[in-house]
Amino acid sequence: MSSLILVVSAILVIFMIVGAVVTIHARDLLVAIIASAIVDLVLAVLFYILQAPDVAITQASIMGGLTTAIFLVVIKKTERYEQ
Repeated sequence: MSSLILVVSAILVIFMIVGAVVTIHARDLLVAIIASAIVDLVLAVLFYILQAPDVAITQASIMGGLTTAIFLVVIKKTERYEQ
């Protein structure tokens, strides 16, 4: 069981790295926000795997939900594409 958790954790970390790279290099700010939200939600899953469900719930709700919503509102009021 421990090796399965290790493999799943490694795959999730790879998803986080790919999401972070997409966030950094995206010219479309909406794509960057969605990639950032995916990184936050994958991190919440990793916290849950590490048996920290309270931290996972906080990560998913605050960073994955609230911060993403605030960023979306800001983009709606400004320009979507980077210069």
